Amino acid sequence: MPRCPRCGNENKSDNYVCAFCGRRLKIERIENFSIFKRIEEDFTSPARWYVTILWLFTKPNRAFWSINHKRKDAPGLKILLFNALLYGLMGLAFFSHINITSIPPLTLGRFFIDLAAFIAFFAFGFLYYLIFTLILIWIFSRGANIAVDFSERLEARFGDKDDETEKYSEAEMSPFSIYKGGTLHQQQASKFNMMLTAFAPYLLINAIEILIILIGIPTINIPDITSFETLNAPLFASPVWTVLHLIEALTIAIWVPI
Repeated sequence: MPRCPRCGNENKSDNYVCAFCGRRLKIERIENFSIFKRIEEDFTSPARWYVTILWLFTKPNRAFWSINHKRKDAPGLKILLFNALLYGLMGLAFFSHINITSIPPLTLGRFFIDLAAFIAFFAFGFLYYLIFTLILIWIFSRGANIAVDFSERLEARFGDKDDETEKYSEAEMSPFSIYKGGTLHQQQASKFNMMLTAFAPYLLINAIEILIILIGIPTINIPDITSFETLNAPLFASPVWTVLHLIEALTIAIWVPI
């Protein structure tokens, strides 16, 4: 079993990083792509939140390198808020195709209708993405822990689950330890905020979906605000919704996990 050159821990022959301190032992195949190449340089200070969001699209390896070093500064909650705002704009895009003949456009009445639609879609979008991301984060975390036998490693080091917590808090460990702030340990502090950054792709996806709704959905005329039930057939039968669902499915299945 190879020993880590930094901490001396014995590792399995197929380990890419040290199970104790996180020191890299092998180069992963995915690092042949420059955007996934691991950053080895010393950390100085986290990038500004808007730079980090830009990096999540252009330099994801550098973005998560910065985020992992100071997780409390991760722009995860901002990404959640921006996605909710985009969802509100998506509602406005949808309502822009509903022409209420009794309420002319560019009037105060129409403004309040659009404002109500935006607030409703924003609130729904915030709750939707909050619950949605919580579920996916739990699924991805469980899958990752199972894949690397993380729970078994904790138990092997600290004992069974009954006394694991007590030993964990009392243990005197190396500052490089994965159990105390190292590169492999998913720190509980700011963990949710950090993992929310993985949903940055929805910023772009939601913007694209807004454009698709603006362009692809037909405009419907209704006599007054009480006639919304007549919209189901013409609006929701549009093939645009199939395209939107397909984009969502591909984002969840491919982009977010990467």
